[in-house]
Amino acid sequence: MTFGLHGKRVLLTGAGGGIGHAVASAFHTEGAHVIATDRDRPTELPDAIRREAMDVTDSAAVDRLVTRIVAEDGPIDIGLSVAGVLSTTRVQDTSDAEWRRVFAVNTDGVFHLCRALARVMQPRGKGAIVVVSSNAAGIPRHAMAAYAASKAATTMFTRCLGLELAPHGIRCNIVAPGSTMTPMQTGMWPDEHGGAAVIRGSLETFKSGIPLGKIATPEEIADAVLFLASDRASHITMSDLYVDGGATLRG
Repeated sequence: MTFGLHGKRVLLTGAGGGIGHAVASAFHTEGAHVIATDRDRPTELPDAIRREAMDVTDSAAVDRLVTRIVAEDGPIDIGLSVAGVLSTTRVQDTSDAEWRRVFAVNTDGVFHLCRALARVMQPRGKGAIVVVSSNAAGIPRHAMAAYAASKAATTMFTRCLGLELAPHGIRCNIVAPGSTMTPMQTGMWPDEHGGAAVIRGSLETFKSGIPLGKIATPEEIADAVLFLASDRASHITMSDLYVDGGATLRG
């Protein structure tokens, strides 16, 4: 199965590692013209991928890059918001600065990118936007209030954006990964048995395990993004696709 993405111009954030790196590589493999960004210019990507430094928390910087890409390369067909940060503090231990840091990337950054993309896509009457959120947007998580709240806000923002842009032929969808084998995930593990504990779940923190019995790979998340961005999902918008091995016990 091919996704019909050859020659499509794709802009994505968070390409420096983890899921973002896998997404950039997947779209490149499908023949898309990929512009990959991160706060620092991504380096560990194929040379054919255009790499740019962009801080999603800086709305002016986002606007400038989107404007420059359109002027230099042409219209952006697909926008992918993957940049995100984690926070694992309990509410009473979460400082104002930590709360703002998480929302600045996970929510404000998505808003900045999607607003800029909407402004250039709407006049063309076509385009697709996929936002990588989290299954934590739909289920409470112990010591992850800031992260979960930021992702929940982002998920609803994306669905509202999809409602506004649907009459203009622009689709907006969400991919909500669960535990995925990235440095963000392994950084939470206390020891080499962390993966098994994630799969098993935790009664103490009211966290279900993973029914499929494995942690996702970044490539599995990238496949979901590929599908929703492609014309094979041409009648899907405002969808919130959970890719978590059944961990949240919902679709």
